[in-house]
Amino acid sequence: MSIDVPTATADVIVIGAGQAGLSAAYHLRRRGFVPAPGDGDARTFAVLDADAAPGGAWQHRWRSLRMGTVNGIYELPGAPVPPADPTAPSADVLPAYFADYERRFDLRVHRPVIVRAVRRVDDPNGLLRIETDRGVWFARYVINATGTWRRPFWPHYPGQHDFAGRQLHVHDYVSAEEFAGRRVVIVGAGISAVQLLEEISRVADTFWVTRREVRWDAAEFDTAARVAAIAGVEERVRRGEPPGSVISVTGQHWTPWARAADERGVLVRHPMFARIEEHGVRMPDGTFEPADVILWATGFRADIAHLAPLGLRTGAGGIRVANGRAIDDPRLFLIGYGPSQSTVGANRAGRDAVRAIAAETDAHRSPGAGPSVSRTVASATA
Repeated sequence: MSIDVPTATADVIVIGAGQAGLSAAYHLRRRGFVPAPGDGDARTFAVLDADAAPGGAWQHRWRSLRMGTVNGIYELPGAPVPPADPTAPSADVLPAYFADYERRFDLRVHRPVIVRAVRRVDDPNGLLRIETDRGVWFARYVINATGTWRRPFWPHYPGQHDFAGRQLHVHDYVSAEEFAGRRVVIVGAGISAVQLLEEISRVADTFWVTRREVRWDAAEFDTAARVAAIAGVEERVRRGEPPGSVISVTGQHWTPWARAADERGVLVRHPMFARIEEHGVRMPDGTFEPADVILWATGFRADIAHLAPLGLRTGAGGIRVANGRAIDDPRLFLIGYGPSQSTVGANRAGRDAVRAIAAETDAHRSPGAGPSVSRTVASATA
């Protein structure tokens, strides 16, 4: 099959410039990789990001999410988060931090670039073809760091399309003020659900539902404990199962917003409704709860549809991954996926992926090891 003349080549393509992607790019820099096209025989990389500006998912978070209440910030490698006013919106502070980080380490992120597909190339050197809305790249390795923000999860319930009020996902939440004086059903057991319950309940009548009882951890939120807890996700992804939500592993912690909601008497969990009706929801016991708004705080799924052409998805719905690397195609690394979903986990996964790639590209650069990636592409497209 003939293929188009490529836009460019690199030894490594990083897809995504959030926490995980920038961590990988930083470690590539430290290992001597340079932004493509590079000079001579230098090992090269390129970062492709779908957003028009730096900041990853932070730039899209609701304005009321402040630095004093944001959950799970962890600094990017080599640069601490600058001191910030606890009342400052995280959507201002953290994207600025990411932008400065990209400049400081000269990462030269390509944006906005939407990756449409990653495919195998029929050539003996095993390149991957990365198709985007801005052209085609070829690379020896792909580090996928696309996270979950672009794939909000909406559960399906009977009567969902009959609801006359407003339905939205946390992904599209702006502020509590838009719900002032209304009845809001909040769905979900995660950190965002509780945080928004506390916030919205100050201006509206709220009704909180979850599919399961919430398991409260008596300890305060602790990053080290969370990292240890989500390590159990690793076996799931090794088997090719979807990673699952972090909250299902860690349980809920008594954060300041959870305590505030509890003290005001609004932290009252109800069982999940059985169906949605025109003006509210029908509960399992047959009672009716009126609603003007249903807010789905039901999490996100891995944004990996562009990897489908590689044929790696198992019958269970996931990709088999061990130590951040696809078991069934070791040219692909998935970071910020499975056990590396946390910010600290993403940093470590970026470092470990680059360590493995550097060792293997060192072997490619040894005498007699074969042509550079650019020469390989030239021969494959001739």
